[in-house]
Amino acid sequence: MKNSFKKGWVKYTAVLVLALAGGVAGGYAAQSINQTSNVTTTTKSKVSYNNTNNTTKAVKKVQNAVVSVINYKKQSNSSSDLSDFYSHNGEQSNDSSNSSSSSDDQDLSVYSEGSGVIYKKDGKNAYLVTNNHVIDGADQIEIQLADGTKVVGELVGSDTYSDLAVVKISSDKVSDVAEFADSSSLNVGETAIAIGSPLGTEYANSVTEGIVSSLSRTVTMTNDSGETVSTNAIQTDAAINPGNSGGPLINIEGQVIGINSSKISSTSSSSSESVEGMGFAIPANDVVKIIDQLEKNGSVTRPALGISMANLSDLSTNALSKLNIPTSVTNGIVVASVQSGMPAEGKLEKYDVITEIDGEAVSSTSDLQSALYGHSIGDSIKVTFYRGTSKKTVTIKLTKSTKELSTNN
Repeated sequence: MKNSFKKGWVKYTAVLVLALAGGVAGGYAAQSINQTSNVTTTTKSKVSYNNTNNTTKAVKKVQNAVVSVINYKKQSNSSSDLSDFYSHNGEQSNDSSNSSSSSDDQDLSVYSEGSGVIYKKDGKNAYLVTNNHVIDGADQIEIQLADGTKVVGELVGSDTYSDLAVVKISSDKVSDVAEFADSSSLNVGETAIAIGSPLGTEYANSVTEGIVSSLSRTVTMTNDSGETVSTNAIQTDAAINPGNSGGPLINIEGQVIGINSSKISSTSSSSSESVEGMGFAIPANDVVKIIDQLEKNGSVTRPALGISMANLSDLSTNALSKLNIPTSVTNGIVVASVQSGMPAEGKLEKYDVITEIDGEAVSSTSDLQSALYGHSIGDSIKVTFYRGTSKKTVTIKLTKSTKELSTNN
């Protein structure tokens, strides 16, 4: 009986041990399964998407017409500021160690880089527009096309006042040309896309997008001749950086609405307060007028009145009292002097205050310049002004150009 019980107990014990072992094994297995189920694997979609929108379509339409413009100058020992950016524009100056790749031009080095856009293809030649400050003083101009090909450019003409220049290249490798929009129909808030070479050719064909922030902004700067000029401009918040100068600002249809020319990066030259999203472009309608003249004549002829002037709003209270004009007149241009032999002689006098040109109000010297430069030699304009308390209007025929202005006036 004892043996039988013992055998049964041993048997029972063995079954219990096996059951426990099975339970433990099952627990490990379950844990293993749970751990395995928590492991994720990287998957790749079997569906390929080609994401396009109105912006990509606009860029595709014009991008092959956008180029980089490289200004080569002869090497000199005094190149202290060649690596600096110009404070008033958007081109990049590079270190003189970047030399021309041509074996015949080893004495040339890259002075500055900017952008441009090809707008015309005519037989063996193609024409592109860029900023005057990008090519100013160049001993050689090279154009890098969208595909990276480089060709030598020939300067057709340039204009410091508008900051525009036309360069001619061979049309052999030119596939696309850009189309200009009617910039008079632009709307504040519409899409604006900048294409160019920020920081130079290394980042050629970069695209930034924003909106048209404002129209008819007056931008005043000092040009390469040392003259203070004021131009009409489109304001945009599309990113414009050194090297974008001369490149196109386009609309959502892929048309050029302006040529990028400058940006405000700080509130003043001595201020550390930075400014973002304030770039400016020359309106397409103004660009077309200028490049047509540059193609034909190599320069732009502008009419002149023959006066020196100042903004009425800039005068002191003491100076204003001497003009004896109505107190209601708070904006206009004060005639400081009249040059002999020029159209204004006998029509305007010192201390006259001009308030309108052709019936349109003018508040500053830049307004007057814009109104005047919208005319051609031989045109006549109506000038409304105050001489003391008397309001007068005279017709002046524009028979002289700015080239005939006295440098002493």
